[in-house]
Amino acid sequence: MSYMNGFEIHPHPTTPASAVQLLSGYATSIVSDVMGGRLVGSSDLRPVHRSVLSACGQAVTVKVRGGDNLMIHKALATLTTGDVLVIDGEGDVSRALVGEIMSSVARKRGTVAFVVDGAVRDADSFETHRFPCWARGVNLRGPYKDGPGSINVPVVVGGLLVNPGDIILCDGDGVVAIPPDKAAQVAVKAQEKVDAEVATLKAIAAGTYTAPWVDETIKAKGGL
Repeated sequence: MSYMNGFEIHPHPTTPASAVQLLSGYATSIVSDVMGGRLVGSSDLRPVHRSVLSACGQAVTVKVRGGDNLMIHKALATLTTGDVLVIDGEGDVSRALVGEIMSSVARKRGTVAFVVDGAVRDADSFETHRFPCWARGVNLRGPYKDGPGSINVPVVVGGLLVNPGDIILCDGDGVVAIPPDKAAQVAVKAQEKVDAEVATLKAIAAGTYTAPWVDETIKAKGGL
């Protein structure tokens, strides 16, 4: 670790690929539900790409001052295959933090996605290259390059706490973060919920679907 004058750099995370694979392919809504409380997941981060794309990988995190991308450039040089670069830009959308050049570097290094609590530019390039990116906004204005910033520290993006090495799962609904040591447990619960929802959809198609829990809940709350 190095730390000086507001610049902080921690080692690259080493999440097992097997843990990431356990969660790849599940919907973020499913994972959010089974992780409890219906409070898990991002808000106000939207896909910049237009195709139906999803991503799953380990979090490499960057915390920067709003509108400044110096330490994002530093983080790019550390990226490896399977990483998701998660950028806490303080929610500032006054200027872009990343664009086509930086995403091209990331793709070349095997990065699977960007998650940016801030703005991006060259929005069409994410679609052209089919590189998944979730962001708070789009702005053509370029960033400052002064710092400070931190790499591989806990960050918050779209209200979601992300620790370095967390498994990041992203799709059209948003972004969730799963601690690696919880991956197996979450995967089991996610599959159970998928199976239950498949059964529900079959019942709807067959015309046999009922929802007695609705009246039961209302009654328990003093209605009916």
